[in-house]
Amino acid sequence: MKTYRDLQVWQKSMTLVTEIYKISKGFPNVEVYGLTSQMRRCAISIPSNMAEGYGRNSTNDYLHFLRIATGSLYELQTQMEISMNLYYLTRDEFDRLYEQSREKKQRNK
Repeated sequence: MKTYRDLQVWQKSMTLVTEIYKISKGFPNVEVYGLTSQMRRCAISIPSNMAEGYGRNSTNDYLHFLRIATGSLYELQTQMEISMNLYYLTRDEFDRLYEQSREKKQRNK
């Protein structure tokens, strides 16, 4: 039986969480309770809401939680840009994470 863990989007969001944790380790200590914490919470929220919505066994609930996950993703993208503006992320790090956060499904030809 397939679960949310089989969804490619969930798997990729888990990879994004790991990347956010790794890269935010290098943020200044003054950001521990600020930007670092906020980015990590947003990143964690993405796959967590996918899983919670899936577990509700209701299409309407699932869609609601997917919308919350999408909102968390946009929030994270904004915080990544703030991090770059503050020079906590390099342009290359930002570009890599941003692309990872907006990867689109490839169409079968």
